[in-house]
Amino acid sequence: MTRSLGWRIAIVLISVLVLSAGCARPETATPEPLALARNERGYVDIDVEQWAEMLGRTDVTVINVHVPYEGDLPQTDLSIPYDQIGDHLDKLPDKDAPIVLYCRSGSMSTSAAAQLSELGYTNVMELDGGMQAWVASGRGLVAR
Repeated sequence: MTRSLGWRIAIVLISVLVLSAGCARPETATPEPLALARNERGYVDIDVEQWAEMLGRTDVTVINVHVPYEGDLPQTDLSIPYDQIGDHLDKLPDKDAPIVLYCRSGSMSTSAAAQLSELGYTNVMELDGGMQAWVASGRGLVAR
């Protein structure tokens, strides 16, 4: 009787492990590709709501191109002056990886986005209105 109880417990434990493994979400799940329309200069203009929806994605490199420093958006990976973006390509991901650029108002990031597109980067996004639009939407900046 003890032997059959042991087998029953083992079968139940194995069943639970198999079932729970099938329900688990893999840690390395690939995020859905970003399907946004590019403008005539080759990059994508995104608004604050689109950026807020992207927060938490680990496949997006976020770059503050504003000079002088006035704060960061959440999840900022790099700070590179807009007029020096071409000098720091070694810090950027592959040319087809998603990159979001922002500045205080949108003018510096527009310039940097156009330059990256001209250099062959194919998944560049620029936050319209920059940090000002982010703050105006009721969200806060992050200090270093």
